Formats: sequence, structure tokens, C-alpha cells
Amino acid sequence: MDDDELAVLMKAAQAGDSDAYVQLMREITPRIRNVVRSRRSFLSSDDIEDLVQDVLLSVHVVRATYDPERPFMPWLIAITRNRLADAARRYARHAAKELVVDDLDVTFFDENAKFNSDEFGDREALRVAIEGLPAQQRNAIEMLKLREMSLKEAAAASGTGVGALKVATHRAMNALRKALTQKKS
Repeated sequence: MDDDELAVLMKAAQAGDSDAYVQLMREITPRIRNVVRSRRSFLSSDDIEDLVQDVLLSVHVVRATYDPERPFMPWLIAITRNRLADAARRYARHAAKELVVDDLDVTFFDENAKFNSDEFGDREALRVAIEGLPAQQRNAIEMLKLREMSLKEAAAASGTGVGALKVATHRAMNALRKALTQKKS
């Protein structure tokens, strides 16, 4: 089909002729695919098809803007060119945020940073340190850290507010850290 025949199909599609619209889509799809493939030959076939679908969707959305008195193919090529530019900008934004991590070390160099978080050096010292906490702090640690309750659940169980639990937990963690660090020294 030449440009005039495509323009006639688009005019009929704008008037509501669904058969003309289907035929138009069938006619322009391989043309769009050829344009995308020629301008983005480095893309995989899946990426090319994604771009073709993006262009077809744009044609569908802006079909009312086509002026039947003007040539059809320049209008279609302009839409295709704009979708290709949009895709390139999306790719550039995405690529700018990527960080290649293939060459980063899996663990830290410092041996002190390498520990198994499931194990604690002295469980008895931890038990004694927790027992030495004030009741409110001890309860907060037991509910939030040992039983892994949510703040809401722990607040309801203890009859205290979420804020008070957060403060008690923070103070308890500082006290435990201090007690266990002094124990090592």
C-alpha cells in the first residue's frame, strides 16, 4: 500500500470503521518494525517488538491528531522517531542508576567484620546483662528482640505506648552494648 491508501484507511478508522483500523494496523506494523530494526539494530528481537508495540499504542492514542489532508507516513515516522527517542532516554536514565558489582568483594577485608550473626560469643553474659536491665527495658527487649513481636503487638501486651517501647528498647540496647563491651575488656 502506498501513502495515499494508508491515509484513506486512517481517515476511515477515524470515522469509526473498525475493519479499516485493523487493516491499517496490519499494514503499518511491519513498516514500523523495519524502521525500528534499522535504527536500533543492536537491540534484541524482544526489545524491538516492545518498541513496535509502544509505537502502535501511541498511534492508537493519538490517531485523532492525524490530518487526512496530509501524508500519512511522515506522521507515522514522526511518532516512531519520538518513541525511539523516549526509549533511548529511559535506557540512559536506567543505565545511569546502575552500578556494576561484578568486581566488588563478597565480604569485608577486616576479619572483625566477618562473623556469623546466628552466634553470640557469650550467651551467659548476654543473659546476665538482660536480667540486669530495669524491668521496662528488659520487657521491651524480650518482646521486640527475642520474641520478635511488632511494636503494636508489644505495646498492646505491655500496656505501654509505642513511643515508650522505642525509648526503652533504645536505652536497653545501649545498656547491653556497654555491659557486654565492658565484660570483654
